[in-house]
Amino acid sequence: MRYIVYGAGGIGGAIGARLFQHGHEVLLICRGEHLHAIQSKGLTLKTPKETLQLTIRAVSHPEEIAFSPDDVVLLTMKSQDTEMALRDLERAGGRDLAVVCGQNGVDNERLAIRRFAHVYGMVVWMPATYLEPGLVLNHAEPVGGILDAGCYPNGVDPLITQVTQDLTTCGFSATPDRDIMRWKYTKLLSNVRNAFQAACGFAARSRKIIRTLRAEALACYQAAGIEFVPEDELQARVRSQIKLADIEGHPRTGGSSWQSLMRGLPTIEADFLNGEIVMLGRLHGIPTPCNALLQLTVNDMARTGRKPGSMTVADLERQLDEVSS
Repeated sequence: MRYIVYGAGGIGGAIGARLFQHGHEVLLICRGEHLHAIQSKGLTLKTPKETLQLTIRAVSHPEEIAFSPDDVVLLTMKSQDTEMALRDLERAGGRDLAVVCGQNGVDNERLAIRRFAHVYGMVVWMPATYLEPGLVLNHAEPVGGILDAGCYPNGVDPLITQVTQDLTTCGFSATPDRDIMRWKYTKLLSNVRNAFQAACGFAARSRKIIRTLRAEALACYQAAGIEFVPEDELQARVRSQIKLADIEGHPRTGGSSWQSLMRGLPTIEADFLNGEIVMLGRLHGIPTPCNALLQLTVNDMARTGRKPGSMTVADLERQLDEVSS
């Protein structure tokens, strides 16, 4: 089995590095300065306990790959880049590829199943950072992250069972799960906060905004009949398994959306996080002014090149009062 990691940034880079370290055949797809750094110097993975310098093959596009029936493609790009990636992947590798969506949000699997017959969902709980070309940080211990996975829309099969076994032997905690989308909707409840962190900064706090984001999401879930994991199960599987730890010289900064703005990317993932809640609200008659505000705010910040933390909490709360009145 060869692992093709498509979008080898923070999450994909950390997963690909560990798989490669433990003897699996790995191929990375990435772009720009990150690709050039990996091709010239290898991929560097730093964790709280070690630094790895790994010479992993990396290419810029699926068309550079001679695909085989044993390939497993792990999608780890941001959700706004998924559609184009899937088009390129289908053209280069055909529709029989096994595609594992290790991404935030719940729309990537829907996009993939339109083109590929073998689609899997993977919920990713991993504090990974990618800000510097060729360098990926993973702040988690004692395991590198939780990477449970299952068939989309449900079930498990021998392939995803093997994938989760491989990931576990590489230092992650990964189990096959027959109802993986239940976990991905649970992760979405956490990810709707990403836009607030990106807008107001890593250290910003607002109980009002955070509670409202979650309350809107839960109201939409109830109206749509969407199941998610209860708090005790979440605590047992995730919060008791992963601890954040320092990496010398690399303090933990913000999450994936914060990193997108810090790197100056022109797009951000909010349409597939807060926007998912907004869509559910519109479909089921549930007001979602807070999620809509955050979606609009960070999309505009990305479009205009503003850095994370450019918005004050007071200004955001004031705007929320205005749109909620």
